[in-house]
Amino acid sequence: MQRRYVTVDVFTNRAFGGNQLAVVLDADGLSTQQMQAIATEFNYSETTFVLPPRDKANDAEVRIFTPVLEIAFAGHPNVGTAFVLASMMKEPKPRLLFEEKAGLVPVDIVREQGRVIRTELTAPQPLARYAPLSPAEAASCISLDGDDIKTDNHAPHVVTVGNAFLVMELHSREALKRARPDAAAYGKLLPRDGARSVWFYTRDVPAAEAPCDRQARMFMRGASGINEDPATGSATVAAAALFADLDPVSDGELKLTVGQGFDMGRPSILQTRVVKQDGKIVSAHVGGASVQMMEGTFRLAGQG
Repeated sequence: MQRRYVTVDVFTNRAFGGNQLAVVLDADGLSTQQMQAIATEFNYSETTFVLPPRDKANDAEVRIFTPVLEIAFAGHPNVGTAFVLASMMKEPKPRLLFEEKAGLVPVDIVREQGRVIRTELTAPQPLARYAPLSPAEAASCISLDGDDIKTDNHAPHVVTVGNAFLVMELHSREALKRARPDAAAYGKLLPRDGARSVWFYTRDVPAAEAPCDRQARMFMRGASGINEDPATGSATVAAAALFADLDPVSDGELKLTVGQGFDMGRPSILQTRVVKQDGKIVSAHVGGASVQMMEGTFRLAGQG
């Protein structure tokens, strides 16, 4: 059986930027083991597999695999998969609903002159925050000192809205650029509270990197050790929910633009939106542009 796939760069409006994603469109009939092997073969940070929905009221079941494991939810795979499916539709829809292990994920579609220009997901779970870590131990896994960690706004700790990350703030853009994964310290600290990855950011953003309100990086465990991700929507939307939760005053729609991947040569722009009412988070969103890169078919050996 020939199976179609499309690759896209997500959270960017230009080719060879953002975060790479492979979308396998004809995944029905593939086993979990085969999906994992295909994701390892693509070797992108994530590969998605599109299956018929279990509930016909929804648009698809989407399973998400890194090169080493299946995950319940992720950001750029939803944004990119929705872009691919919405671009192929003969009858445009304003929203797609994906069934995932973390729950039902709505993705809104923004079009201009009939063309999909942006997609935005809604996080499937409410914000959860876990016990704080000391600045020194958090900093050690990215080869920095405790003095590089800023704790005025929040201590380093794990947060999630569907996928867990260790989140920490750095004092400076220079420290962000200087960070490197320390495999021994990383392995000692993570996994923790469900988090296998660390997302760290700074508010110290130079004018040249506008319109970003934050600059961020993310390290994760991959097939060949600890890798860097150029754009991490699930971490960014969890952090945006954290920022909104820490804000004691603001209600309404809180927006942030986050840059990631700049130090990798794959600049990414992630736009977040958190809705608060009466001091409580109602919903958290992250979205951006995507660019289609390649498309093709494959047939698994031994399957005719």
